[in-house]
Amino acid sequence: MDRCDRRVRAYKNGKTLEQCREEAKSLSSEFKTYIEKKGKLLWTEILEQVDHDELIYKFTLKFLRQDGYDIGNYKIPEVKKAIL
Repeated sequence: MDRCDRRVRAYKNGKTLEQCREEAKSLSSEFKTYIEKKGKLLWTEILEQVDHDELIYKFTLKFLRQDGYDIGNYKIPEVKKAIL
């Protein structure tokens, strides 16, 4: 029985999972500087920047959360610096 190898599956625009992850990492570093300047970043702004690619969008939010940012929720759809 043939199986699909998830490591080489093409997602939106023909990218692999690893390529999406790398792109999200680079975008999250850009978003960090924007958040430092402006104080917050809306989810819709992130979605527009990633060209509505849901996988990169989710990875970006994940990396921002791992770096200590408050990514909000459905009631407050924005990313901001976490208050410690």
